[in-house]
Amino acid sequence: MFTRLREDIAAIRQKDPAARSNWEVFTCYPGLHAVMLHRVANRCWTSGFKWLGRYISQYARFLTGIEIHPGATLGRRVFIDHGMGVVIGETAVIGDDCTIYQGVTLGGTSLARGAKRHPTLEPGVIVGAGAKVLGGFTVGEGAKIGSNAVVVKPVPAGGTAVGNPARIVRPDAPREGQAGRGGTGRKAEFSAYGITPNADDPVSLAIHGLIENATDQSHKIDVMVAALNQLGAHLEALGASKFDTAELRKLGKEIQDM
Repeated sequence: MFTRLREDIAAIRQKDPAARSNWEVFTCYPGLHAVMLHRVANRCWTSGFKWLGRYISQYARFLTGIEIHPGATLGRRVFIDHGMGVVIGETAVIGDDCTIYQGVTLGGTSLARGAKRHPTLEPGVIVGAGAKVLGGFTVGEGAKIGSNAVVVKPVPAGGTAVGNPARIVRPDAPREGQAGRGGTGRKAEFSAYGITPNADDPVSLAIHGLIENATDQSHKIDVMVAALNQLGAHLEALGASKFDTAELRKLGKEIQDM
């Protein structure tokens, strides 16, 4: 028990630069209090004392603003930062070293009793503020979910999900403790609120690509029109018929108007 408490405090101090001492974390962090009380509630729940487990979880909700069903499974070093408004459902599974910010819902979309209704977060997942992860699917190891994202489908390991409905931005991002694509062995930096630096939305990339392509085509048309105009002037200087030069200028105008 005390070993896990020390692990939790150390993890909070590592991830939160505002934490100045172990005593401050122990006394002032509601996320830590919620996790500690959940362990007691979960022990009661799994031992058959269902009502007592629910009562302890409701007391923790009143005390911290964080609602964790006593049937949920939490791993080691789970950090719920700020925490107000966090809701974690009965069949949710949260792996080691996950980070969850305020306003997050790990909810279910099924009413079937005994079914896996809530998501599974594999180790190292970061869920940004206000995100909703709904359903009995898996969010892969080291994945990030951006603030206010609504996730209703699985997220691959190392991916970043943003938007409503969420879409994957970087499915191959390096995970904690793993080498990047270049094989340098550099660890992925901790990403507060699920923000991934230098990661562009694929929709934004597609729009920029279309704009660049249209600009390139416009430039090519301008070059062609200029060349046709020069050719028409050259034919006039050579005494070509009016029909030839008029046709060239007409063609140039049609290309320019396209």
